Amino acid sequence: MERTTPIRPKHIGRKIMQMRELLGVKQEAIAEKLGVSQQAVSKIEQKEEVDEDTMTRVAKALGVSTESIKNLDEEATVYNIVTQKTMPGTPGKQDDQKLNLLEKWMEAMEEIKNLYQQLLKSEREKVALLQQLLGEKK
Repeated sequence: MERTTPIRPKHIGRKIMQMRELLGVKQEAIAEKLGVSQQAVSKIEQKEEVDEDTMTRVAKALGVSTESIKNLDEEATVYNIVTQKTMPGTPGKQDDQKLNLLEKWMEAMEEIKNLYQQLLKSEREKVALLQQLLGEKK
C-alpha cells in the first residue's frame, strides 16, 4: 500500500522546545546560559534543522544529551503534557522535586533534633557538675 501523506522531517527546534518545557525551563534561562537573547532561543525553536554546534550548546544548557533531544517522541510528549494538565496528581518531574524537597526537609529536621538532644545533654552535664561543685563547698 502506497503512502499518500508525505513523511514529515523531524523538527529539531520543536523538539528542543518540548524538552525545555518538559524540564520546566524558560527561554530566558537558556538564553542566559547560551549568552544570547530570548528571541534568539525562540528562533532556534522555530527552525526545522539546527546545526550540531548549536544543538550541543542547547543540550548542555538543558542538562541533557543531544540524542535525548533528537529522539524525543512528540506524541509521547504531548500525551505527558496533557495528562499532567488534566490530572494534576499524576507523578511527574515537579512531584519528584517536591518529594525530594520533603525528604531533605525531613533529614534537616532530624539533624536539628539530634543537635538539640546533644545540646540538652551538654547542659544537663554542666548542671550536674555545678551541683557537684556546690555540694563539695558546703
